[in-house]
Amino acid sequence: MKYYKHIITLIILLMTTTMIFSQIKPLDAVLSNYQYPYKVHFIDLQSQDNNLKMAYMDVHPQNSNGKTIMLLHGKNFNGAYWERTAKDLSDKGFRVIIPDQIGFGKSSKPHNYQFSFSQLAENTKAILDQLKIDKTIVLGHSMGGMVAVRFTLLYPERVQKLILENPIGLEDYKTFASYQTIDQAYQSELKNTANTYKNYQMKFYYDNKWKEEYQPWLDLIAGWTLHKDYPQVAWDAALTSDMIYNQPVCYEFKNIKVPTLLIIGTRDRTAIGKDRAPKELQPKMGQYQELGKKTQKEISGSKLVEIENVGHLPHIEVYSKFFDALYNFVK
Repeated sequence: MKYYKHIITLIILLMTTTMIFSQIKPLDAVLSNYQYPYKVHFIDLQSQDNNLKMAYMDVHPQNSNGKTIMLLHGKNFNGAYWERTAKDLSDKGFRVIIPDQIGFGKSSKPHNYQFSFSQLAENTKAILDQLKIDKTIVLGHSMGGMVAVRFTLLYPERVQKLILENPIGLEDYKTFASYQTIDQAYQSELKNTANTYKNYQMKFYYDNKWKEEYQPWLDLIAGWTLHKDYPQVAWDAALTSDMIYNQPVCYEFKNIKVPTLLIIGTRDRTAIGKDRAPKELQPKMGQYQELGKKTQKEISGSKLVEIENVGHLPHIEVYSKFFDALYNFVK
């Protein structure tokens, strides 16, 4: 009897998984058929002998408090996942700027491009320049945290405050994991499916607990794998993985002089290249409950808000706690 119960449970699980993944729609390289929560604008960039388009959302408040905040997305995301954050900040009077970095979201996916955090920061500044925004609060999540750090170091006069939400790059991944070539990274990216992405997110983001509200952020990257444009997207993903591995920012935290807040979900164990590290080193990587405290000590005068038993995405997993920490710092 127990055997049949196990079989029935497995069948139900497979049917549920099939239904979830069958709802995922193919998405082209620039998400042409995907509706962002706010109007999308573009700037034209002449960069590295490429004619590029960089997408961004510009959310204006009804009653302005005179402050602007820029939200920078992570590697497996785009600006759309800031929808709720942008709405609540706008309701509080903030103007909210949400770029899609080159290589991500609705922005161009160049093939011949030397990705660097300095280049992404320069591209991001171009949006502010076009909009004539002299100063902004900068919030970066995951890879966006590394972009935010580089932006702050390059253009400190443009940054009022810095917020880092579970940023990657709090450690130097080269000291743990072996190098992989861009070609190897590309082949690895080509193997991604809705299943591999979901398994990764379950492990590192949500502690094997899946909720319906997580599905849209899986659909966006999984939809790419179903489209003929996916090799184009996968190539840029390989290039940006190489950027993260080879361009650590952790040695420069001591140079940050602007008021800084760290929002850290302490359950997070995200670490680039963990699967390539020796087994004895893998458990030492991505220990955010330790990395948050270490980074706070390195950034003079910074504040740390730890959110217990939360993974890589506080603004998705425990939004209210995330927003309370954010708003208390920027209001």
